[in-house]
Amino acid sequence: MGFKCGIVGLPNVGKSTLFNALTQTAAAQAANYPFCTIEPNVGEIAVPDPRLEKLCAMAKSQQIIPTRITFVDIAGLVRGASKGEGLGNQFLATIREVDAIVHVVRCFVDTDITHVEGKIDPIADIEIIETELMLADLDSLEKRVDNLEKKAKGSGEDAKLAKEMLDLVKRSLVLLREGKPARLVERKPDEEKMFHSLGLLTSAPVLYACNVEEGSAATGNDFSRQVEARAKEEGAVAVVISAKIESEIAALPEGERADYLEAVGLKETGLDRLVQAGYALLHLVTYFTVGPKETRAWTITKGTQAPAAAGVIHSAFEKGFIRSETIAYDDYIRYGGEAGTREAGKMRLEGKEYVVADGDVLHFRFAN
Repeated sequence: MGFKCGIVGLPNVGKSTLFNALTQTAAAQAANYPFCTIEPNVGEIAVPDPRLEKLCAMAKSQQIIPTRITFVDIAGLVRGASKGEGLGNQFLATIREVDAIVHVVRCFVDTDITHVEGKIDPIADIEIIETELMLADLDSLEKRVDNLEKKAKGSGEDAKLAKEMLDLVKRSLVLLREGKPARLVERKPDEEKMFHSLGLLTSAPVLYACNVEEGSAATGNDFSRQVEARAKEEGAVAVVISAKIESEIAALPEGERADYLEAVGLKETGLDRLVQAGYALLHLVTYFTVGPKETRAWTITKGTQAPAAAGVIHSAFEKGFIRSETIAYDDYIRYGGEAGTREAGKMRLEGKEYVVADGDVLHFRFAN
């Protein structure tokens, strides 16, 4: 199950620098992990998780396969993009395919790098992009209303569905016309699937990446604090990151990175924090499978039941699911692995209703 974050931002905010650092990191990771594929505008990054190393050491696994998150560089976002300016419709199509949006915001002053709007104002920048996305959504929904109204006048299942869809479209339009993103539409859990089928650009959750100058990477600055305050208001997430530092770290051999981070006052790279924040934003959790061949992390959405979690490995595991042998991560470490956990009575057999918890070490039993 791959999760995608689309990276957006006005020109000259540091989006390309950040994305290049990301793809460099992905290319470096490819040496260790067998899954990395790099396309011109796609970077697939391993989700940092120190638990993997510990599980691998305890089980003496031959290799580690971390879970991953994909970042897509979405070009062409400028004022007027919803009307075809810049790359216009090209970016709109790409953005509809992502699960979350990483919005890179310029939070640094540099007289050598001009700002497309002529001044540094991160909140105004955010509003330009949000407005373009909302205008595109308004246009898309308004075009559907007539057709849905006609269908809703009919009878049978199609008319019922059209009425439900029309209701959702109208609720979304009310918000968009007030200048609010569609993700704020109040909806019932059973409407979620239909809501996502609308393919709205402002339905995806947003993570703000505040691109600051090198000296503010550890503490942030007044610009990034403005973005953090806005993010808090709208229930989004903001991460302070220096694209310049990230590109320098990405170019270093792995052995020298820790010293560099320490020298600039950082505990971990901004990219690691970005990945972790993206993971949290999408309500994702990790479970592990552990054996002599590999220790592997798997990504699922919070609240996933055991059969669907097994289906992430292979659809046959979900269809034939009988039960899962389940060990909490802390117990696995405390009792020295699978055998010790069994002896301590800490391995549980869980059935189809079990909701998988973050950090569970699972072994699935299934019928062929």
